[in-house]
Amino acid sequence: MPASKVFFIYAWLNPSYAGKLALLLIYYSSCVLTAILKPVFSILALVLLSTMSFTHPQARSWIDVKPGSDFPIQNLPFGIFKTRSKSPRAGVAIGEYILDLEVLYAEGYFNRTPLADHGNVFAEGTLNKFIGLGKAITRPVRERIAEILNTNNPELRDNADIKQKALVAQTEAQMLMPVHVPNYTDFYSSIEHATNVGKMFRDPANPLLPNWKHLPVGYHGRASSIVVSGTPIHRPKGQTKPDDAPAPVFGPSRSLDFELEVAFVTNANTALGQSISTRKAEEYIFGLVLFNDWSARDIQKWEYVPLGPFLGKNFGSTVSPWIVTLEALEPFRTDTPAQEPAVLPYLQFEGKKSYDIHLEVEIMPESGKGMVVTRTNFKYMYWNMAQQLAHHTVNGCNICVGDLYASGTISGPDAGSYGSLLEITWQGKNPLKMPDGTERKFLLDGDTVIMRGYCEKDGLRIGFGECAGKILPAV
Repeated sequence: MPASKVFFIYAWLNPSYAGKLALLLIYYSSCVLTAILKPVFSILALVLLSTMSFTHPQARSWIDVKPGSDFPIQNLPFGIFKTRSKSPRAGVAIGEYILDLEVLYAEGYFNRTPLADHGNVFAEGTLNKFIGLGKAITRPVRERIAEILNTNNPELRDNADIKQKALVAQTEAQMLMPVHVPNYTDFYSSIEHATNVGKMFRDPANPLLPNWKHLPVGYHGRASSIVVSGTPIHRPKGQTKPDDAPAPVFGPSRSLDFELEVAFVTNANTALGQSISTRKAEEYIFGLVLFNDWSARDIQKWEYVPLGPFLGKNFGSTVSPWIVTLEALEPFRTDTPAQEPAVLPYLQFEGKKSYDIHLEVEIMPESGKGMVVTRTNFKYMYWNMAQQLAHHTVNGCNICVGDLYASGTISGPDAGSYGSLLEITWQGKNPLKMPDGTERKFLLDGDTVIMRGYCEKDGLRIGFGECAGKILPAV
């Protein structure tokens, strides 16, 4: 088939402006222009086609995606799922369905992508092997998935047998941890949260510690107790010291809390001694998940001096099952808040490094009548992800594929945007009134905490799904 016809078909399948322009160039190079100009216009058409995206804002899928869905064709987040008949494998969310990537690979749908030489990494029980291939491979694979799902592409749409095998209703699947997490770091990067905590526990006039505006504070957390959304969490036990008690006591935490966070996942193994600059950081970030950093405030208060959190944190953290790629979040970039004083050179950056992600938390009692207790935004973070990763590695700390880096509690400028009950109730002094008539200073047994996140602009919504966990009694 002549190259011009191949280009024509490819562009016709993609209703982008670049595709339409490429069609015109191909047409004129084939029918009107002289032999001298034909090669020039053919090269220009090829360049335009190379920039075409099947995930552009006007793209549509042949799968019905309801208005307001978290998972349009522009999103295509990656996760791991299983069903009664399918072993754990990789999929992407599209509308109310999961596209089984293991099936598509086995049927040859990725034969003309860079993934073809790496085997069926989608048959693995985690995404580590896939994302560890790097963005030179994961980007075109995501674009190929969008091409397969494009409303004008008959490859899978009109193949009833393979379509039946490759599409799974989300209601029929069990979501699993998307990655094996070798290491987990939790940052403390919201200036509003740090200020609120400083006012409560230190000096209200000087709530931030001297180092806070000079570096992204963080600590190494426990990776083994990170669980996927839907996994229940038992109320932790430990030492606490009530203010009126002469000595510590042991028992279940009475001040169990959530922390609303977003975490990023890295896609490479680096050598010990290697650092990552803010300029290159995003090449090492595959995507983002919602993250609930469950916190036992009374245990944490007694134990954290001098080395920081321990039993007050390591009993469990919850992640949403779908990893939303940085490519999907590209339209929602925004400026990082002004940083004063100026940071050291290795933390300086150029461009928009933050993202406009709307976040909310709902508490659902066992009575079933829930209430959204906060709405905030990821854009409030004082330190951005590029700075966090640059600081994390500036001393030569190596990173691994699948490492999780949580943002720290995300709080906004007012009480309606605080990211924890500690702040919302101001240490329990202002209890929440729930729809069932009960009060919440902190979480009760039977409470389910549901976190949601999404970006929205110009009619395009990119969502994360839910990050949910139910509190069970201590054991």
